[in-house]
Amino acid sequence: MKKVEIYGTPVCTYCVMAKDFLKKNNIAYTEYNVATNNVKKEEMIEKSGQFGVPVIVVDNENIVVGFDEKVLKNLLAVK
Repeated sequence: MKKVEIYGTPVCTYCVMAKDFLKKNNIAYTEYNVATNNVKKEEMIEKSGQFGVPVIVVDNENIVVGFDEKVLKNLLAVK
């Protein structure tokens, strides 16, 4: 099983879409609220070079900025 982390905020529409996609496909993930967790916010910026959310990290090596269903399906082997 792949390790999936999502950095986002509660009011981000694309974050909600990404989490819904993961839930629908039975993919476990760890969520970090970067609106309230400055340590995770800095970690997100370091990993991605981005301030925007969501940032989705798969297996600590693949970084997806924004919600890109096609890329996530490929990375997570979802049909």
